[in-house]
Amino acid sequence: MRFAFIAKHRGIWPVAWLCEALDVSRSGFHAWLARTPSKRSQDDEAIGVKVRAS
Repeated sequence: MRFAFIAKHRGIWPVAWLCEALDVSRSGFHAWLARTPSKRSQDDEAIGVKVRAS
């Protein structure tokens, strides 16, 4: 959740500042960005698309 917040707001505030404020490492954030989505998150997104379409 913290990494998603940083990703959403990194165009507004510097990543270093956001990471410090949320007590996460910059390397952890960048590793999270490079990670492929899990099967669970892919399934959740597919269900969300179907719900929004109905």
